[in-house]
Amino acid sequence: MASLGLVMFFASCAIFQAFPVSSSNYGGLFPELYQFSCPQANEIVMSVLEEAIAKDPRMAASLLRLHFHDCFVQGCDASILLDKSSAFKSEKEAGPNKNSLRGFEVIDEIKAKLEQVCPHTVSCADILALAARDSVVLSGGPYWEVPLGRRDSKTANFKKANVNIPAPNSTIQNLINLFNRQGLDEQDLVALSGGHTIGMARCVSFRQRLYNQKGDNLADATLEKTYYNGLKSICPTSGGDNNISPLDVASPVRFDNTYFKLLLWGKGLLNSDEVLLTGNVKKTKELVKSYAENEAIFFHQFAKSMVKMGNISPLTELKGEIRKNCRRIN
Repeated sequence: MASLGLVMFFASCAIFQAFPVSSSNYGGLFPELYQFSCPQANEIVMSVLEEAIAKDPRMAASLLRLHFHDCFVQGCDASILLDKSSAFKSEKEAGPNKNSLRGFEVIDEIKAKLEQVCPHTVSCADILALAARDSVVLSGGPYWEVPLGRRDSKTANFKKANVNIPAPNSTIQNLINLFNRQGLDEQDLVALSGGHTIGMARCVSFRQRLYNQKGDNLADATLEKTYYNGLKSICPTSGGDNNISPLDVASPVRFDNTYFKLLLWGKGLLNSDEVLLTGNVKKTKELVKSYAENEAIFFHQFAKSMVKMGNISPLTELKGEIRKNCRRIN
């Protein structure tokens, strides 16, 4: 697995060379930040991830999700990693995160190794951004240069974590509004939703579609019949909240464009997936079809949208800090 990951990594590097990142576009963040202060940073992140994902392929999706849930709360500042303290409630306890976020111990391991080699240099927020990119690459997805230089927040925001992170039963307008609030458009929404080509979701997040989609005790009519029957066997009307099902039933650990093909076939797992196609917004529907037809177009836009998302309100220079331990402030 490790050697396969490196092959994918270098192959993907070659694909993405045509799309370099300019520091001037990203508020002072730039990919070469640790070139001299911690030249081993990328290698350390990749080596820890290769091992973690070889052991648990689902971890790639979990780490991608951590970065997403971090950036949507108060910017990409590693506030998601903070344990509760006397000063604030942890975002880990918020509704969208509780009992579902994973991967904290992998971030801890990366941080510990980086602190040994180049202490007080690489922020936890940058680790999250690099881990998200490398998790995609190790799953067969695109490579992009990650602009670096984020600093870590000294506080978390439990309230915003409950409000800003899109719920699995979101309508298309909910999704558009929540993404717009972060400076992300409909193209970013559809491309980033394609991250659901890897990973799993809990029964509690899709039960409504199976049994009571519109408050009428009926299933969501857009669900393909055989797929619907399979989901019912995993997710009963009550109990089994933590039973899991793949977001992409065809290739759950491979980063590809199958997620979009499944939407066209009525096999999207979450309501927030399906409404990209059925939510009566022409632009999102067209993008689903375009990405289903052409994986290269999806990969290109996903990489662009990940860079854009990773630049949501970063703390730079004297704002924030570089935590020694990602779980608590210095």
